Amino acid sequence: MTKPHENHRENVAGRANVEDTPELLAYYGDLERFSAGALWTVANKIEPWEPKSQSVPVVWRYKDLRDHVLRSVELVTPEKAGRRVVYLNNPGRSDVAAAVGWLYAGLQVMNPGEVASAHRHSASAIRFIMEGTGAYTVVDGHKMTLGANDFVLTPNGTWHEHGVEASGSPCIWQDGLDIPFVNAMEANFYEVHPDLSQAVGFAVDDMTKTWGNPGLTPAGQAWNKGYSPMFKYEWAPTYESLAKYAGCTDGSPYDGVLMDYVNPVTHGPVMQTMGASMQMLRPGEHTKAHRHTGSGLYHVAKGSGHSIINGKRYDWQEHDIFCVPSWAWHEHVNGSERDDACLFCLSDLPVMRALGLYREQAFGDNDGFQPLLQGKTI
Repeated sequence: MTKPHENHRENVAGRANVEDTPELLAYYGDLERFSAGALWTVANKIEPWEPKSQSVPVVWRYKDLRDHVLRSVELVTPEKAGRRVVYLNNPGRSDVAAAVGWLYAGLQVMNPGEVASAHRHSASAIRFIMEGTGAYTVVDGHKMTLGANDFVLTPNGTWHEHGVEASGSPCIWQDGLDIPFVNAMEANFYEVHPDLSQAVGFAVDDMTKTWGNPGLTPAGQAWNKGYSPMFKYEWAPTYESLAKYAGCTDGSPYDGVLMDYVNPVTHGPVMQTMGASMQMLRPGEHTKAHRHTGSGLYHVAKGSGHSIINGKRYDWQEHDIFCVPSWAWHEHVNGSERDDACLFCLSDLPVMRALGLYREQAFGDNDGFQPLLQGKTI
């Protein structure tokens, strides 16, 4: 195993540049006996010149994973497994089971008539529906029906359960949670509902009907929680909004027509630790490259194309999922000259912004486009 002091040399002014000597090595050994160490032996590692993400770009292709997700139905039940999920494992973050950065993701499947028991936890979660009919989620007594490309919030501390109506069809959705972040904060709790289920105490889809009306806020309704009261965000009005916005804007040179999902009370992010957005790439659109702090997990809601991440091309199509690590150069390309493409993104940007850590940089060379490394299409 490499000891901290073996990697500390760096000939740059202002950084640690201490040569090992027998006396220093003995000194380091003495400090280790007291669970201590010399800062200069690790300074260059723990204070890098710029962010160095442990995550690597990955594309999880739905056509490769779908059969394996469905096969889990034959192998385990929701009761025994807790949740029947195939999680997405970033090679650089396998120690914390993260898809990218501090974000966890998985593909969950349920058959008609199945219900996962009610529970709550400190981690916040979203679910993005990929296929099937009859899916629903109940959050603190509010029931939401879910269709393709809808996404639903299950904020931290809320009782929630999900299932598929007996009249529906097998459903697959993407889970997204901040589990690795909450665990890193050493703040995660998990609790199973004492009755294993919760009563529905409100009209179905009441939260979307109450809070999801453009330009209108319900009179006399108060909401002071840190997450959005609009637990469900539907695909149809989202796509309609993108199309309207695309008709009157050139969009961002780096993200195309980008719109954030927001808390209708605060107009801030939907949850305190995770944000969500949907962007449209118009036919043939090729965005310029930029990078920023904060990790992004992209789900292809519509269309096909590719992204160039740190000089490598990553092809994607509908329901593929790919990630962009923090401070990685990235640009997106719609592969069609006729149809638009839409990318849903789950990110940790609310944390970056709340802590004053957000930083962004445009790619300045080659008219803003990255040179593609030879032979690097994935």
